[in-house]
Amino acid sequence: MIELNIPGRGSLHLEHLVCDLNGTLAIDGNLLEGIPRILKNLSDRLAIHVLTANTRKNVDTIELQLGLTVQTILRGEETQQKAAYVRNLGASSVIAIGQGANDAAMLKEAAVGICVLSPEGTSVVAIQSADLLVPNIYTAFELIEKPLRLVASLRQ
Repeated sequence: MIELNIPGRGSLHLEHLVCDLNGTLAIDGNLLEGIPRILKNLSDRLAIHVLTANTRKNVDTIELQLGLTVQTILRGEETQQKAAYVRNLGASSVIAIGQGANDAAMLKEAAVGICVLSPEGTSVVAIQSADLLVPNIYTAFELIEKPLRLVASLRQ
């Protein structure tokens, strides 16, 4: 768990990290360098959840590489399914990371929504729905690793 006291926003008790797969953790269907190691390191503080509609039909390979079960959502209404997933975990305990239009509601729903700029593109609606915009997934993970950076960026 990560506990934060953010001036003007209150206390957060973060227990879950929910990440979009394609465009966020993977580009063109391939995991970005170091992602399995980074997620493993974060798993001592947060329960890790990776969501995908499996459009590239590679979820089995990704699961082996990550060493965890990837949550496959149904194609169509992905936006609502991702948001519902965050709500079911308890949105006030979730950090969500994504970049696509279908991530926007999940980013808005989560206690902390982080939108990443991606080589696959980043949706304007995702940017507008997030609490923070970062240049890449590695910077997003650095914020989680060094949570006082989150406090500095989110305080009001």
